[in-house]
Amino acid sequence: MQRIDYQGWELHRWNCGPSTFLADPEKGARLMNWNVRMSDGTYRDVIYWPEDANFDDFTKVRGGNPILFPFAGRTLHKGRTGQWKAPDGEVRPMPQNGFARGAAFELIQSDKQGFIAELRPDATMKASYPYDYAFRVSYTFKDLSLQVLLELENRDTQALPWCAGHHFYFALPWHPGLTRADYRFEAPAKQCCKLGLDGALQTLPKGWAEINDFAQDGLPDQIFTKLKGDCFRFGPRGGEEDISIRILPDCPAASANNAFVLWTEGNESPFFCVEPWMGPPNAAGHERGLHHVAPNETASFGVEVSLV
Repeated sequence: MQRIDYQGWELHRWNCGPSTFLADPEKGARLMNWNVRMSDGTYRDVIYWPEDANFDDFTKVRGGNPILFPFAGRTLHKGRTGQWKAPDGEVRPMPQNGFARGAAFELIQSDKQGFIAELRPDATMKASYPYDYAFRVSYTFKDLSLQVLLELENRDTQALPWCAGHHFYFALPWHPGLTRADYRFEAPAKQCCKLGLDGALQTLPKGWAEINDFAQDGLPDQIFTKLKGDCFRFGPRGGEEDISIRILPDCPAASANNAFVLWTEGNESPFFCVEPWMGPPNAAGHERGLHHVAPNETASFGVEVSLV
């Protein structure tokens, strides 16, 4: 691991074989970029990071892997976005995708294999999620893969609800001359749905499983759930250079109600997000994919992104 200066900011860099990982563990525990040195000496971005990123507005940068905690996606209460009803019956504010992605973290461990960072909640976060807990993000970097673990330790006297996730920005397309239509995906899901304006899940009609490339209209915000497997794969139609995203089955938060969510900003965006979540958005409202951590217990949600 090295500390480097990048556009006036001190960041951390890990070199693992052909892979280089760049992260800011103390700002959102954000993995920013993953690039791979190819056999011909060129470099390929796996995780996209914009060269003109505004570090002064870090939360809104479209790139890296923002951490979504305590809830992924939108939360709604009686049709009102940005609210959730806590177990005690009180309606509390909750930003879209939670509050961790631009928050202050403390780096508690760093070595040649990765890092562990722990969230430092401020008053605004405590108003949204007023519990006694520790939330940690752990990354392990390897030559052609990474693993990341989200861990919630309950130090409170009541069970804590959560439905966290990841927002991986994958560089796509990654071959010169190809378009999104040249890349297909395989989702291990029995159901595809979207989130309605009222906060309920709306199941898409039959035929959704036949849509398997990234150029299809309406693909952003599709939620693949009722999982029949733990691995989402995507890559060129020829089958080479696949990327796999696997939900680690030995973690307490792994279940068939986990979800893979697809999103991009626009037709010309140089990225497409494939996001493994503990459950669909608004889990605190409809409760599908909502998980609870008992007092004095610790639960985790782990994923692996691999090029092999």
